Amino acid sequence: MADMRQRTRVLVVAIVVSFIAFLDGAVINVALPAIERELGGGLTLQQWAVDAYLLTLGSLILLAGSLSDSFGRVRIIVAGLAVFGIASVAAALAPDGVLFVLARGVQGIGGALLVPSSLALIISTFPQAEQSRAIGRWTAWTTAAFLIGPLLGGVLVDLVSWRLVFWINVLPIAAAFWLVRGLDAEARPEARARIDWVGAVLGVVGLGGTVFALIEQGRWGWASPGVWVPLVVGVAGLAAFLWWEARSPAPMLPLSLFRARNFVVGNLSTFFVYAGFSLGPFAITIFLQEVAGFSATAAGLATLPPTVLMVLLGSVFGSWAGRIGPRLFMFAGPLLFAAGFLWTLQVHEPVDYWVQFLPGIVLFGLGMSVTVAPLTAAILGAVDPARAGIGSAVNNAISRIAGLLAIAGIGLVAGTGLDVGGYQRTAVATAVLLTIGGIVSGIGIRNPPRERLSEPG
Repeated sequence: MADMRQRTRVLVVAIVVSFIAFLDGAVINVALPAIERELGGGLTLQQWAVDAYLLTLGSLILLAGSLSDSFGRVRIIVAGLAVFGIASVAAALAPDGVLFVLARGVQGIGGALLVPSSLALIISTFPQAEQSRAIGRWTAWTTAAFLIGPLLGGVLVDLVSWRLVFWINVLPIAAAFWLVRGLDAEARPEARARIDWVGAVLGVVGLGGTVFALIEQGRWGWASPGVWVPLVVGVAGLAAFLWWEARSPAPMLPLSLFRARNFVVGNLSTFFVYAGFSLGPFAITIFLQEVAGFSATAAGLATLPPTVLMVLLGSVFGSWAGRIGPRLFMFAGPLLFAAGFLWTLQVHEPVDYWVQFLPGIVLFGLGMSVTVAPLTAAILGAVDPARAGIGSAVNNAISRIAGLLAIAGIGLVAGTGLDVGGYQRTAVATAVLLTIGGIVSGIGIRNPPRERLSEPG
C-alpha cells in the first residue's frame, strides 16, 4: 500500500475529478428553465438535457471500468478530462437544442471515464480498514459540487447566461490536469484484458431506445412507430446485452461479481435509491422556478440544505458504518429521504417554501447523508481490490441508469408539466422508490465480520 502522503494525493485527485463529473449534475437542474426558454423544447428538452448525459455515462461506465483496470486509472482519468473539457465548450456554444443535447451526450462519455477510475484509485490505494473513512471523505467533499453547483449555476443564469454553467468546467479541469501529474501512472498489465466493444454497443442501443421511447411518448403517444419501435429495439438490445455478457470471454459486466451477496443486494438497493435521488430533486428544482416563481439563484439556495448536511455528516456516517456495519444506515437513510418527500405533499398555491418544502428538504438531506457512504462502501467492500475498477463502474452505472430511467419516465407520472398535481404525484413516486430501496437493504445486506470492521478514529 502507498504511504500516507501518496494516499492523501490520491484522495485529492479522486475528489477533484469526481467533482468535475458531479458539478454538471448539480448545476444542470437549476439551468433547465433558462435553457428551455432560449432553445425551446419544453419538458422534453429539459429531460434530454439531463438524460443525454446520463445515457452515455450509464451505458459506457462499465466499459470505462474495464479500460481503467486494463490501461491504468491515471491514463483513463487524463483521457476523461480531455473529452469532458471539449464537450463542455461545445455545450456552451450550442446554437440549438439538438447540438446541445449531442454535446451533453459527449460530456457523459468523459464522465464515464472519470468516475469509476477515481473510486478505483481509492480502493486500490487504501487498506480495507481505512476504505470506509476514505470513501466517506470522498463522498463529503465531492458533494461540495452539489453545494456549489446550484448556487453558482443560479447566479450565472440570473446575472449572465446559462452558457457560463458549462464554461466554468474549464477551471477544475485545468486543476485536475495539474494534480494528476503528481501521480505515477500504473504499469500496463503484460496481458492486457480484451475490451468488450460488442457489449458496449448493445448497452448504448438498449438504453438509448428505451429512454427515447419513455421521453418522447409524452409528445407522440405509445401508438406512434416513433415511440414503440425504439422501445422494442431498446428492450431487445438490453436482453441481447445480458445474453452476450453471460457468454463473452471478456464481458464488461462480469456476472461473476454478482455471486457476492452484498454486491447483488447493494446494487439492487442502489437502483431504487438513486432513482429517487434523481427524480425528486429534478422535480423540486423545476417546480420552484416554473410554479413558485423562484429565480435560478433562489432555487439553488432553496435546495442547498441536503448538500450542506452531506458535507458535514457524510464522512461521519461513513466512519460509523465502518465500525458497526452498513446495514442499519442503508435501511434507515432511504426511509428518512422518503419521509422528506412525503412532507412536501402538502404543497399548494401560493407556495410557502418555509412550511411546505424546507422541513422535508432537510429531512431528505439527512437521509442522503446516512445512506451514500455506507452504501458505496458495502458494495465495493464486496469486490476483490484487483477488480475495483469494474466493481465501481457497475455500481456507478446502475445509479446513473436508475436516474436516467426515472427522469425519462417522469411524464408517465407528472403528465406534460410539473404543476402542483404533477409535482405531488412525482413526490409520491419518489417516496415509493426510496422505501423499496431501504427495505431491500434492510432485508438483504449482511454486515462484515467484526474483525474486518475498521477501528474507531
